[in-house]
Amino acid sequence: MAKPTKLERILRVRTLQLGLVQAEEARAHDRTASEAALQGRIAQLAAGVAPAPAPAPVAGLSLVAAAHFRERLHQSAQAAEGRLRAAQATAARAVEATREARRDQSAVEKLIARADATAVIKAIREMEAAPPTRKIRHDPC
Repeated sequence: MAKPTKLERILRVRTLQLGLVQAEEARAHDRTASEAALQGRIAQLAAGVAPAPAPAPVAGLSLVAAAHFRERLHQSAQAAEGRLRAAQATAARAVEATREARRDQSAVEKLIARADATAVIKAIREMEAAPPTRKIRHDPC
């Protein structure tokens, strides 16, 4: 069994790793939220340039410009959807990494608790096996 100092050092390392993994998970969730917000803004812009009735002379030019803008927004929406999927996959991996880091940390904590319990039992057995000490009793004078 490992020494208590070694287990404590391992626990410190696992705790630091858990903190780093949790920070990465938070960044991944922030990225996902940011990509979802961007996708929503693009959808709002696309809805804003939907065809609407306009005066006849300007209608042709404005329809061409709006169609071009809608096409660009559609491409941006597809790219945003891909980035959102990638961010969600990264967030899922980060959640799994956090779960594994917690599992590792709790395993080390259990090892430390088991080592402490073993040390207590060993100390009790040593006290039971120790020769009795002579008690000095003073009678009342």
